[in-house]
Amino acid sequence: MRPELELPLRQIKDARQYTLSLLEDLEPDDWFRMPHEGVTHIAWQVGHLAMAQFRLCLERLRNLQPGDWDLISKQALRQFAKGTTPVAQPATYPAAQEIRGMLDRVHAAVLREVPQYQGDDLQQPLANPHPIFKTKLEALYFCSKHEMLHAGQIGLLRRLLGKPPLR
Repeated sequence: MRPELELPLRQIKDARQYTLSLLEDLEPDDWFRMPHEGVTHIAWQVGHLAMAQFRLCLERLRNLQPGDWDLISKQALRQFAKGTTPVAQPATYPAAQEIRGMLDRVHAAVLREVPQYQGDDLQQPLANPHPIFKTKLEALYFCSKHEMLHAGQIGLLRRLLGKPPLR
């Protein structure tokens, strides 16, 4: 693996381990509960993490490839995109198990493919820049930061659902 990919990949792995620890003791019904005070639910947060990691670490790094739609569907990319409004209707979404499956499939692909990346364009400006990152390498670094932001939201939702804090 190229040395410049080691740290962002380690951070991506660490952020995912923390997120998974927050999901371990949740029942499928917990995924779709919206506390009265809340504006989101765990299912949307997890689906959003799968969508974002797909976009940040796979699509931005190496563009879309054959087989990508086996990782996550186009509908899920739309349903969990930034700016969408979560609704407290489980039938609107894939089942919790399928959302978790998307999260796991995308992450496994990232762990498999990022270390293999051989392009010499990690520091080149992106054709479609983002307000927070301008290069492919910065997109990889942002992925773990983004996940930790949403892990915090999952942690708060856990507390509102009556679960004990983990950290």
